[in-house]
Amino acid sequence: PGRRRMTAVAEVEPGLYDIPAELYHADPIPGGSLSSSGARTLIKKCPAAFKWQLDNPQPHNKALELGTAAHKLVLDDGPELVLVDAEKWNTDSIRAEVAAIRAAGDIPLKRHELDQIHAMAAALRQHEEAAALLEPGSGVAEQSAFWDDNGIWRRARFDWLRDDGQIVDYKTARSCRREDLEKAFHEHGYAQQQEWYIDAGVALDVADPEKPFKFVLQEKDPPYLVVVTTCDPMARGIGRHLNEVALNTYAICRDSGEWPGYLPNPMISLPSWVERQYA
Repeated sequence: PGRRRMTAVAEVEPGLYDIPAELYHADPIPGGSLSSSGARTLIKKCPAAFKWQLDNPQPHNKALELGTAAHKLVLDDGPELVLVDAEKWNTDSIRAEVAAIRAAGDIPLKRHELDQIHAMAAALRQHEEAAALLEPGSGVAEQSAFWDDNGIWRRARFDWLRDDGQIVDYKTARSCRREDLEKAFHEHGYAQQQEWYIDAGVALDVADPEKPFKFVLQEKDPPYLVVVTTCDPMARGIGRHLNEVALNTYAICRDSGEWPGYLPNPMISLPSWVERQYA
């Protein structure tokens, strides 16, 4: 109660939109909107870092590009995958070809990368639960959601929204071992993302809150193992709380026009596990 005092005047109606990823990430909401990744930056770092990222969109990232390529084959949606059949991309002609492909909105890949993406998609189709969740024709891919939450516009982009109202998010991972996933979920704020996307689905009445949100995670190295999972109740509660903190922080900074850095740290402690070791 009492949070998010700022109001944003927007010509966009709340809803689900089938728009290109570039338009979604550029944020078509007049006055701006907050995404899950933005909320996670506010939590993991500080408002100053969030504002800098907002004002300085970064160029392509190779790891992100490979993840997007995997999305294309698994979800059958996204930029085209274009083979650049040269082992090294260090000549002027190859660099120009790669730049032209990216400028056209497509993804250039070396042969071994394209083979890797195809092998990942084939392995995923062999995983019974993942294949059923992402079955072609059972939903729609890459839908962008925009909604007004008490004066703050929020946005989300669903990987896969099933016709039965279930939200599915596909991610590549270095390791799907339980301990490694726990660290990754914490490091990347996936509990926050899960709750953010559930909020979007419920706000726009496009998701069934009784159907559990599912992450489909796949390793990027052979044999491209797959795990299907969701956040437990404790993780979900933490995710919801952190999203509230992020929304309040965003509202206060937007109202004041000030985006502060980190809080003062006059003294630094060692990690708690080190202190326990010496207690």
